[in-house]
Amino acid sequence: MNATTTRGSLLAALACVLVGGSFTANSLLGDYPYAGGQFLRYGLAFLLLVPLAGPGAATRLRALGAARWLRLALLAAVGMVGFNLAVLAAERTAEPAVPGVFVGCAPVVVAVLVPLLEGRRPQRIVLYGALFVAVGAFTVQGWGRTDGAGIAFSVCALVGEVGFAVLAVPVLRPLGPRLLSTVVCGVAAAESALAGVLADGSGWLRRPDAVEAGALLWQAVVVTVVGFVCWYMGMQRIGAERATLFSGLIPVAAACTAPLVGTGSYGAAQAVGSALVFAGVAVGSGAVLPFARARRPAAQRQTAPERSLEKL
Repeated sequence: MNATTTRGSLLAALACVLVGGSFTANSLLGDYPYAGGQFLRYGLAFLLLVPLAGPGAATRLRALGAARWLRLALLAAVGMVGFNLAVLAAERTAEPAVPGVFVGCAPVVVAVLVPLLEGRRPQRIVLYGALFVAVGAFTVQGWGRTDGAGIAFSVCALVGEVGFAVLAVPVLRPLGPRLLSTVVCGVAAAESALAGVLADGSGWLRRPDAVEAGALLWQAVVVTVVGFVCWYMGMQRIGAERATLFSGLIPVAAACTAPLVGTGSYGAAQAVGSALVFAGVAVGSGAVLPFARARRPAAQRQTAPERSLEKL
């Protein structure tokens, strides 16, 4: 791995660890209106990101065109507001592990979908790593009780997780990580407010108490501002396929932080699953040599004439 790949991998890993920690914060917001919480989270993140958007932001936004603005709206609706709503809806009739297992399959879907959209074949080593990550995520979380609605909303959560990476690919280059994060947070705040008014009327927003305010502040500043910028900076360096491998760290981080607030435990299954996730990330991201190269020492023992004949 070169310096660019290493830096991109570290940024993607940090972003996913922060998102994993946010599931613990979500457990403190169970009584707060969903749309209102999303509006406060993304609205505050937008205000904090505006000064960091960089020079020429207005010019780059005017050059996007209607199609890319529509993509940004879909990215916010599907990958941010819709994803969180799907997880919340799934957990009404399913144990939290169920949507977690489906979301853990995102690396596999992205490893196949992104190359196909770009007219190329999936990279076998990335796909192998994604399968390791998916199995590891399942091992960390296990499986829980659910029904048809829980499974359906869990599939929607998977679509949201995939969309958060795939929909961003064409707009990441012209906008850059900071401006892209700024725009999608602003759009997501507006979409959350609209959804809140339509669904909950005047009760869509209220003043949070001290615990809720702390959780929302953590989600806005750390998870959204820091996490989103790091995620898109990492994706810019290593691509959507490899960056999404690190989403396997989300359930690992959630499992590690859950005991801190008494909502879970970390045992042998979580340790084994974490090891599988780390192995998948290492293989798929190129941090270790692919298994196919393990035979290289035998090839290096060839004589000089044999190597010359191969060149012919």
